[in-house]
Amino acid sequence: MIAILKKEINSFFASPIGYLVIAIFLLINSLFLFLFKGEFNILDNGFADLSTFFLLSPWIFMFLVPAITMRSFSEELKQGTIELLLTKPISTFQIVMGKFLGALILIVMALIPTVLFVINIWQLGNPIGNLDTGAVAGSYIGLLFLAAAFTAIGLLASTLSQNQIVAFIVAVFLCFIMFYGFDGLAGLGLTGVLFNLETLGLNYHYNSMSRGVLDTRNLIYFASVAVLFILLTKLKLNRN
Repeated sequence: MIAILKKEINSFFASPIGYLVIAIFLLINSLFLFLFKGEFNILDNGFADLSTFFLLSPWIFMFLVPAITMRSFSEELKQGTIELLLTKPISTFQIVMGKFLGALILIVMALIPTVLFVINIWQLGNPIGNLDTGAVAGSYIGLLFLAAAFTAIGLLASTLSQNQIVAFIVAVFLCFIMFYGFDGLAGLGLTGVLFNLETLGLNYHYNSMSRGVLDTRNLIYFASVAVLFILLTKLKLNRN
């Protein structure tokens, strides 16, 4: 698994992909948070907090993560190297986990520079340091778990087609359904008798963690979604 992980990370930074992912994520957030006029602009809101950053980032991840994962298995399938990879003395699960962790590490590297946003908001507070650090920490953890779920979804999508564009579109669709689809259904009044449909969606649990309260139910939910899609990816590869 370590060999697969190293190969993935090297492939990201041997080409412009890794640098572009980090640059695009930072650029889009910076433009919306500090330059473009609108509801996401922190300076226009007159209140120094990072809620708009944590509101915007999941939607950026919804496109950025599939762009990272779309080549994971699609390229192997297209080039016919997947059979060679599966014959190596490594389990299918380890192959999937190596690619999963490689993509997730790249996303974490894109998140690290956003600490500059926290520092800026800390300085803009009145008084300086007037920032809910608990909510910020919870939001970062929630964003990391959300990225893990999106990564697992993207890996499954990349096994469904040899075409990377198709894999990207499928991944974006699945991420959207898992993130906002259940909220949409609940808004139509399609609420179950035993539970609220919103609780099945990623957005509900992400918002819960963004309040700064790390409920184990939210952590278990995100872990379960990631594990589910990783296992589905493993099953799909075994059937190839």
